[in-house]
This record gives sequence, C-alpha cells and structure tokens, in this order.
Amino acid sequence: MYVPKESQPKQGGGAKASPKDGKRKIVAQNKKARHDYAIIDVYEAGLVLTGTEVKSLRQGRASLADGFVQIDGNEAWLHNAHIPEYSQGSWTNHSARRKRKLLLHREEIDKLASKSEETGHTIVPLVLYFKDGRAKAEIALARGKKEYDKRQTLREKQDRRESDRAIAAVKRKQRGE
Repeated sequence: MYVPKESQPKQGGGAKASPKDGKRKIVAQNKKARHDYAIIDVYEAGLVLTGTEVKSLRQGRASLADGFVQIDGNEAWLHNAHIPEYSQGSWTNHSARRKRKLLLHREEIDKLASKSEETGHTIVPLVLYFKDGRAKAEIALARGKKEYDKRQTLREKQDRRESDRAIAAVKRKQRGE
C-alpha cells in the first residue's frame, strides 16, 4: 500500500529549529532604561549597518548604555550606541559611536516624533538583537521617572521577591512533611 510522504511518520529525533523560526538572539540590553524610564510604547526597528558592524554584533559586542533615538527630517537615528570596531577589520572598519539609521514605518515615525516633543518624553533603545538573520533594535517611547518613582519600583520589586520566597518556603515545608 502506498502512503504519501507527508503522512509518513518522521524518522529520528524531535523537530529541528529552522533559521527562519523567528527566535531572537539578544546582543545587548539597556537594563538601566527600564529603571530610569516608565515605558509607554515599544517598537521594533531595523538597523542600517555596515559589514564590520554586523560582524562585531555577531560576536556579541555592543552597549546601549548611553544610547538614545532622535527623529531628524522624517528619519529615526540611533545615537551613542557603542558597537566596537571589528577586530579583523581593516581600513573599512566603522567608528564605534556613529549614528545609525533606524528603519520604521512612516506612521510610527510620525507618532514617535509628535509624542517625543511633549515634555518629559524621550525615545530610548532597549534591546539590540538578531531576528531571522537581520539586526533589529527594540526602541521605546518613555517618560523619565522621578527619584521617588524609582525607589517605589525597587520597593515593589523587593516585596514581590520576598513574597515569592515565602511562598516557596511554605511549599518546600509542605512537601517535606
């Protein structure tokens, strides 16, 4: 009896991940941004990079600590993101802190531009990562936190951590008896 190939059971182990499975390989995170800013809206943007920048990113070397996004002439630009020079690069190497163009839809740029002009709002990069082989940046429209807001956030985080520990201790005690 003939059985079509699609309905035959697969041989071997589990399913293998294809390169187009949509997983993110994170290169750099800006953890300080989540502490210093209240995140309002998050966007995914493509990055225009040179070859040596991509190679340096693939080695996992980048920093977003001082980075910010600026809208200039209907284009979004990532400033102060540090991507170090590629070690095997020659005279074609890039400068580490040059401004890089972000690829966003026109509506997103217009919305970010109008919101960032409001008092207290800024656009910060959160994460640099590879998705489907392409370099992407997660950027956020954010509002700066006051000092007491930062303390309150830390207090809530600590309270949540303590309650989780207490619950875990009770569960361990119940299992042990």
